[in-house]
Amino acid sequence: MKTIKGPAIFLAQFISEQAPFNSLESICKWASDLGYKGIQMPTLDSRFIDLKLAAESQTYADELKGKVADAGLEITELSTHLQGQLVAVHPAYDQLFDGFAPAEVRGNPAARQQWAVQQLKYAAQASRNLGLTAHATFSGALLWPYVYPWPQRPAGLVETGFEELGRRWRPILDVFDEQGVDLCYETHAGEDIHDGISFERFLEQVDNHPRACLLYDPSHFILQCLDYLEFIDIYHERIKMFHVKDAEFNPTGRQGVYGGYQGWVDRAGRFRSLGDGQVDFTSIFSKLAQYNFPGWAVLEWECALKHPEDGAREGAPFIQDHIIRVTDKAFDDFAASGIDQSLNKEILGL
Repeated sequence: MKTIKGPAIFLAQFISEQAPFNSLESICKWASDLGYKGIQMPTLDSRFIDLKLAAESQTYADELKGKVADAGLEITELSTHLQGQLVAVHPAYDQLFDGFAPAEVRGNPAARQQWAVQQLKYAAQASRNLGLTAHATFSGALLWPYVYPWPQRPAGLVETGFEELGRRWRPILDVFDEQGVDLCYETHAGEDIHDGISFERFLEQVDNHPRACLLYDPSHFILQCLDYLEFIDIYHERIKMFHVKDAEFNPTGRQGVYGGYQGWVDRAGRFRSLGDGQVDFTSIFSKLAQYNFPGWAVLEWECALKHPEDGAREGAPFIQDHIIRVTDKAFDDFAASGIDQSLNKEILGL
């Protein structure tokens, strides 16, 4: 068995214009001072990483690793959540998602998608140069407006949508395979890959590609009322990344999963800081240890109530306390009788 690495922190929710969150050096010192051992890096802010340069220059990648190491940290993974979203966008969301792309491709969905695909390819190469083995992203969505079948979905709509999703991602997955990096889709509302069944549909379209893997985040399953522990039992061979994020779901006579268009504070399902929600992290860490999860336990802070700096400060010891240092021997070894194979056969009458 393997001991999970951590604690680490995803920087996306903390980057801002204010110190210490406005430069790589200062945010790394902040994270290290809180007790984190790794950082997961988003890739759209050039103050923190030049993704293209990291893909093309081993020297730059080494310098980047050095800056992080100077604070006593490691880069755990890179993230292209926002770029991955743009690989597949339903036209209903064009204007909303244009803000994720550079100005020169906004208003041009085809150019925007080409830019996003290139970003993913850069991410595969940059991950290799940084010595990383897994990468985080979203699948994007062509079918999300039709997630609930009313009016009835036309026959073949879902099949056609997943065929196209697979067609777009297959060449990207091949690049990740060439670089020796697993591409981990976060199962998330708003994505065509949002649960186990949708992930299986996707796998069918990419011929069970060995690099099509999962970023496990139980908070999204709390909001879907999905069995997040059995999910690990079913998909543990594909789970290569782990966001430690809490959530709660408290339905009422007035609202449930859909939330009635409420803001986050007033929704029945909402994200919480670690320990403030309903996720059974003791069981999750136990299952991941049981299945030899190879990666990092990474805090993703999102909470409708608590200040982010408090969530980050509390998150490092919370994760550290849940990481199981796996045993290297059986608990009953002290009672071993030392019987050899010949005696075993004798006992069995063989």
